[in-house]
Amino acid sequence: MGDPAGSGPEIVLKALMKRCLLSRANFVLVGDMGVFRRSAKTVGARGFRFAEIDEPVAATGEPEAVGVIDLRNVDSSELVHGKPSALGGRAAYDCIVKAVDYAMHGYVHAVVTAPISKESLNMAGYDYPGHTELLAELTDARKVKMMLVARHFRIVHVTTHVSMKEAINLVRKARVLESLELTDESLKDIFGIEKPRVAVAGLNPHAGESGIFGDEEVKEITPAILEAKGKGMNVLGPYPPDTVFYRAYHNKEFDAVVAMYHDQGHIAMKMVGLLEGVNVTLGLPIIRVSPDHGTVWGKAGKGSADESATVEAMKLAIELANRKYKLRV
Repeated sequence: MGDPAGSGPEIVLKALMKRCLLSRANFVLVGDMGVFRRSAKTVGARGFRFAEIDEPVAATGEPEAVGVIDLRNVDSSELVHGKPSALGGRAAYDCIVKAVDYAMHGYVHAVVTAPISKESLNMAGYDYPGHTELLAELTDARKVKMMLVARHFRIVHVTTHVSMKEAINLVRKARVLESLELTDESLKDIFGIEKPRVAVAGLNPHAGESGIFGDEEVKEITPAILEAKGKGMNVLGPYPPDTVFYRAYHNKEFDAVVAMYHDQGHIAMKMVGLLEGVNVTLGLPIIRVSPDHGTVWGKAGKGSADESATVEAMKLAIELANRKYKLRV
């Protein structure tokens, strides 16, 4: 469901109105039935009906009947669209915990999370920078990374939700190497790429220009690349960050780019995939994806938020689940 005060419930339902999705998978919604019914009226949902169920296995699999696990965790009289709140934070947290539990026990093949608000989470007493850290804790995953995906364009981040000053301090050989290993492993295991090509963006302008504009490339990034190569990985770089993303997207020279910090990767992705970018969490024992955007507070309750990224997230979840579990030939 995501944050019930945001556009999450609405874009989930708008996405499910696409027949191309309902015919390809058995969807189960986790959230508050009242929120979903209210959102259905807002977006004029059609083509399916809600079927309240107690557990995923009870879902009928019929496209016209979408199963709903009703957590009954939102008092609609207190819900204010477009504003962060403890109510929204608690409800979003409950949904994530329940969905992850289903995935960990094999009751579902993948989890698609609608946008949450970090502020709402914190107001509710849950001190997490975002989905990634919460998911890591719930699944006991030791190493996790964020990958952004838009068709063939994939970006993994060495650092994410920290200040620029802290991000620079965190660009160390061990962290870069961990990112390279997770990227290589995930491209093989999750995306089915036999020999992935991984490019590495430099931290500094011109990738440091041999130490003239900064020495992180020489001291930390290049040593990580060399060690990755020694382990048999096809890792290339470090490349100037102002050209490496173009080469990956337009020239298709690489299967993924490893970015050093949040905005370095996010700006590149959102320039080409704002309405289709998908976030995949690497390193989890489950498949988890989400649209790569926030709660869209300004359109919450109006039904006007664009569902394109959510549609792409659902499509990718189906693709990854089919490959991992060999569900379809």
